[in-house]
Amino acid sequence: MATPTESQSSLRASKPTIPKVDDIEQQQTTEPAGLEIEVIDYSSRAQWLRATILGANDGLLSTASLMVGVGAIQKDLKTIMLAGIAGLVAGACSMAIGEFVSVYSQYDIEMAQIKRDVTRGTTGDVIISASEIEKRKRKLPSPFKAATASAVAFALGAFVPLLAAAFIKEDYYVRLGVVVAAVSLALIGFGGVSAVLGRARVVKPSLRVLVGGWLAMGVTFSLTKLVNDLAGPGI
Repeated sequence: MATPTESQSSLRASKPTIPKVDDIEQQQTTEPAGLEIEVIDYSSRAQWLRATILGANDGLLSTASLMVGVGAIQKDLKTIMLAGIAGLVAGACSMAIGEFVSVYSQYDIEMAQIKRDVTRGTTGDVIISASEIEKRKRKLPSPFKAATASAVAFALGAFVPLLAAAFIKEDYYVRLGVVVAAVSLALIGFGGVSAVLGRARVVKPSLRVLVGGWLAMGVTFSLTKLVNDLAGPGI
């Protein structure tokens, strides 16, 4: 027969042990060897996403507003199309030059910082390896690529109202409605694409872009017509 002391010892031995909190956290944070977890940094998409969406949206809105504004005075198709084409060419050149200057300024600043780091590394203050320097240089933005992408995005956006107006040759009001409808659909698409790529909600960005586009076209049409009415037929 077991003694009371032996019974208590056997009960303590059979009692389940509760791991400490530190042990649980260590087990949860421990990852199998050789297993890599891919982490996607969506904030790194912000720069090129901003430039692309801005270029396409600018081409779409500025060209459409220009065509609507000119159409408030001259309703023939040729005049409206020429105004839109002029807006496409001028806007694409403007976007390309602006993006080139902006990105080249950023490129010069980052190159100057790399040179300062290399100089400090040679004096012993900071140790920077050659591979690290090359890695930083490869990450520098390309002004030529940025300018080309911005101009192409602007032109693609500008083609939407031009194509919409080109197929309506007779009735001006039908043409105006088709242009506004096509631009509205494109604005919703641009807002949705930017939201999906940035992993944000789709409804708010799409509505924000759509309402802004309507305001731009409405203000351009109204002010152009008002100036024409105030100036009289001799303008």
